[in-house]
Amino acid sequence: MDKKIIVLGVTGGIAAYKSAQLASNLFKKGYDVHVIMTKNATEFITPLTFEVLTNNKVAVDTFDRNFDYNVNHISLAKKADLFVVAPATANVMAKFACGIADDMLTTSYLAFSGPTLMAPAMNTGMLDHVATQRNMHRLRQDGVHFIQSDVGYLACGDVGIGRLADLADIEDEIEYVLTKKSLTGRKVVITAGPTQEAMDPIRFLSNHSSGKMGYALAWAARNMGAKVVLISGPTHLKAPRHVEVVHVRSADEMYQAAMRHLDYDFFIASAAVSDYRPVEVADQKLKKKDLAAHLRLAFRQNEDIVLKVASQKKENQKVTAFAMETENLVVNAKLKLEKKQVDLVVANNLTDRGAGFSGDTNKVTLVMKEAEFELALMDKRQLAIEILNRMEQL
Repeated sequence: MDKKIIVLGVTGGIAAYKSAQLASNLFKKGYDVHVIMTKNATEFITPLTFEVLTNNKVAVDTFDRNFDYNVNHISLAKKADLFVVAPATANVMAKFACGIADDMLTTSYLAFSGPTLMAPAMNTGMLDHVATQRNMHRLRQDGVHFIQSDVGYLACGDVGIGRLADLADIEDEIEYVLTKKSLTGRKVVITAGPTQEAMDPIRFLSNHSSGKMGYALAWAARNMGAKVVLISGPTHLKAPRHVEVVHVRSADEMYQAAMRHLDYDFFIASAAVSDYRPVEVADQKLKKKDLAAHLRLAFRQNEDIVLKVASQKKENQKVTAFAMETENLVVNAKLKLEKKQVDLVVANNLTDRGAGFSGDTNKVTLVMKEAEFELALMDKRQLAIEILNRMEQL
């Protein structure tokens, strides 16, 4: 597969030094990065820095005679997949909004017809000024994507909004913009993480689920253009941006949340839900000396979320369940497929290296009514894409 080409515009703000790390990160991810700097940007960081990091010559001067014969801003604009400006100053956004083309960056922008992402960075007063807001509004109307500036300590000494967004968020937004929106107009509901069943105000029963698979699915579905509802048990993970998150703790809370979101196109039950909960929950902490008397707990069964959801699904709705097994993987997955009335079971064997709860990879077999596909060990985000692609084909 050909590399995606990104044009990275770097303008004259103090945050320009962060763009070097951004260029390096994008290069390491496999993108072909071409940097265009304004002359003011070269006062903060040298073009040589970006050339070393990207293995591409940096463009600054529209009339640079050292380039191979070609109208370089047109050449870059024709072959690029994405135009990113980070940092984007008030000055350059004003030029973009008004169609001014007086240097290499602004000329290339006007020649580019693909998606553009801007990451503003400036003093709070400049960002809040009516002229800057008007220019940003006009650019949004033109189809430009923006990533919001962060709040924090600014170079001028003020504290407020205007810092360049976190690089991880910029990179995440780049992936979002570049991903084909095959799920536009669809709603994907995902359960993720563990549930916790209280014994008293301090103790609970749970499992080792980290939630990473469910959060990866939310990330992938969002990138593919879906409206995503992530029903999450307790985790330490940061939820993907642009995703509706419903935080729950117990299996019953997760069940109630799922029942409020039955208007889905895809429902993916990746959460590790407790099958049982204590019949009685102590109001006060069980003291050590009294705990032995309570170790024989009585349990009641929790609602089977997958079964309840799947039993009510309409013809155009698809439900995927997960199965964690230690033996007879495909046989048990097929039994679950039939019992739960789902369309797809993602089955993984806990004994396989790289599979399981807390890691960043997984090795699964996709089990359907008339077929099964064993997948290689892969990153959970890549697996999430595979699962969603398969659900589209069902």
